[in-house]
Amino acid sequence: MRYVVVIHKEPKSDFGVTVPDLPGCFSAGVTMDGALEAAREAIECHLEGLLKDEEPIPARSGADHHIKNSEFEGGIWAIVDVDLSKLEGKSRRVNITVPERLLKRIDKAARKVGETRSGFMTRAALDQTEHLD
Repeated sequence: MRYVVVIHKEPKSDFGVTVPDLPGCFSAGVTMDGALEAAREAIECHLEGLLKDEEPIPARSGADHHIKNSEFEGGIWAIVDVDLSKLEGKSRRVNITVPERLLKRIDKAARKVGETRSGFMTRAALDQTEHLD
């Protein structure tokens, strides 16, 4: 699942990262790459805490929703990809039936975004069910 983040850098400070769609989720890093990696870890930790507390994962709004917020003015917008399938608890192997033509489309789409078939299908299911909580 992709989360929009905002990166701020003040003189004599590390890169600070805010995740607008996850209130209270922040991180930082000495370098831009370090800040983005720290943001991924912070998002995973934040979401894991929500799941552990059986709270719903907030819906993602994206940059367009947040870009006019003065709190993020001057920030650098980036995307952090998080594999939620690792956070949902123990994985379980299931057998499903999917038309071959659809399976090829799923595999092509998964490769395009750099995911496995299972990861892609898990993310798609989470995207479609996150509003049901």
